[in-house]
Amino acid sequence: MKKLFRFLKPYWFFAVISPLLMMGEVFADLLQPKLMSGIVDNGLKNGDMGYVIRTGGLMLAIVLGGGIFGVFCAYAAATAAQSFGRDLRIHIYGKVMSLSIEQTDDFTTGSLVTRMTNDIAMVVEFTEMLLRMCVRAPMFLIGGALMILALDLSFSVVLACALPALIIMVIIILVRATPLYSVVQKKLDRVNSVVQENVAGARVVKAYGQEEYEVRRFYGVNEELRRTNFRVLKLMALFGPVTTLVMNFAVIAIIYIGGFQISIENAGMSTGSIMAAITYVTQILFSVMMVSMMFQSVSRALASASRISEIMDADPVILSGSKTEGAGGAAVEFRGVSFRYPGTQGEPVLKNLNLKIKQGETLAIIGETGCGKTSLVNLLPRFYDVTEGTVYVDGVDVKEYDLTELRKNIGYVMQKSELFSDTVANNIRWGDGEADIDAVKAAAETAQAAEFIEGFTEQYDTFIAEKGASLSGGQKQRISIARAILRKPKLLILDDSTSALDLVTEGKLQKALKEKMDDTTVIMIAQRIASVKQADRIAVLEEGTILHCGTHEELLQSSPTYRDIYDSQMKSGAYMEGGAAHE
Repeated sequence: MKKLFRFLKPYWFFAVISPLLMMGEVFADLLQPKLMSGIVDNGLKNGDMGYVIRTGGLMLAIVLGGGIFGVFCAYAAATAAQSFGRDLRIHIYGKVMSLSIEQTDDFTTGSLVTRMTNDIAMVVEFTEMLLRMCVRAPMFLIGGALMILALDLSFSVVLACALPALIIMVIIILVRATPLYSVVQKKLDRVNSVVQENVAGARVVKAYGQEEYEVRRFYGVNEELRRTNFRVLKLMALFGPVTTLVMNFAVIAIIYIGGFQISIENAGMSTGSIMAAITYVTQILFSVMMVSMMFQSVSRALASASRISEIMDADPVILSGSKTEGAGGAAVEFRGVSFRYPGTQGEPVLKNLNLKIKQGETLAIIGETGCGKTSLVNLLPRFYDVTEGTVYVDGVDVKEYDLTELRKNIGYVMQKSELFSDTVANNIRWGDGEADIDAVKAAAETAQAAEFIEGFTEQYDTFIAEKGASLSGGQKQRISIARAILRKPKLLILDDSTSALDLVTEGKLQKALKEKMDDTTVIMIAQRIASVKQADRIAVLEEGTILHCGTHEELLQSSPTYRDIYDSQMKSGAYMEGGAAHE
């Protein structure tokens, strides 16, 4: 928790002034029973209405003053806590963005969402309560005890019996409830994960008619959350009845002691004193209840703070280097590269792989599903680091590059097109935030996207639904390609990113890339021979190793694997040599 509270330092003034203002409000509340006792004993008993009016006016003024203190205390506490929460969220979000892919996979999306929303909300709620209750509860407890003892020492017997009983019960409940809060947050993680999966994959769920199954799955995780929450709430529900029971017994005891004292002549007890003592003992016991609520909030906040700290303590696995420029040489080189995904065992995905790609060359990679094509190109922008060997870009080990500078020079179009709920133009501008509309249009033209974009009513100002839900697969791919082209990268990676395009459109795209980006090195992953046959070279990847590398004609002569792929696709009638697809 201490690690998180450093984000509260910029708002120290509000954090300090809030407890001070609360002292004024509590002091006003503590004076009220004493003044009321005076009204009963000195005013009503003696028929002195002037005293009643004067004291009543004083009470109203004190209440007004206490209310002003309370309002400004709440304002200061809310300002400090909410500003603290905002800064903490920004920091944690930035931290998540800096983590490597393997780390975000370890945390899971649902858990990260919970930590950045619900967990931070718990810490903010506790901070605001702390700034207000850390003074209010102790002052009521100590101040009320002093005031009740000042009325009559015999009332100390009531406090000596009531307080320990209540404190012991609070401790028992909290010891049992505290461990459950961490479990509650983990169950909430699971609920968020299921919701996130189903919202993102709604089309798949509907396509396979699995709505009832997913509803049952959600019911299961939601029921687990309910049961865990119910266990906590059953324990916490004891606070109210126990406090009320102890308080009522304390009131009965005070009335009994006060009445007994009144019956004794010259005992010094009065009706007003008994009334004041009842109010004070109520304030004292409620202060204990407030302390128990604080401990409850502390328990939840500590569990949440621990989960937030896990993100803060997670140093990025992929560390940035310092180089911003290449040393010259091959555009890309894989030298003795082996790679396995973190936390896995067995055979590596890539094995002692060697490959050189020249500047301006178009290299296609083809191979069966799961042979390591995507894993290979993921090493270039350092989504993952090699297990063995070295990857060079422009003659420099990628580990020596500044990550931002390295990725600025790479345009990456992934298998799954990721678009954002924004305009078409702004989605393309992800490639270059400073680009004007003419540059956006030029990139769309090269990506063969201009025609369908200009067919929209609002053209480039058309708003895209979340994840591009309003677009077809081919449209999403072309916008993603336009985004990469706008970046004017030195290296363009197309990871099976034309799979939704017909061969005619794909042919036009490849021709436009050759004409407009002839200096750009292109690495193209594809499943179709028709998509790669025009590349300068084609690498055949099998079980993490490059078996053969050459032109289309060379591979037909030298590579049985390539020839088998060619035969299965081109001669089966799935594709036509002329470039048009038919089924």
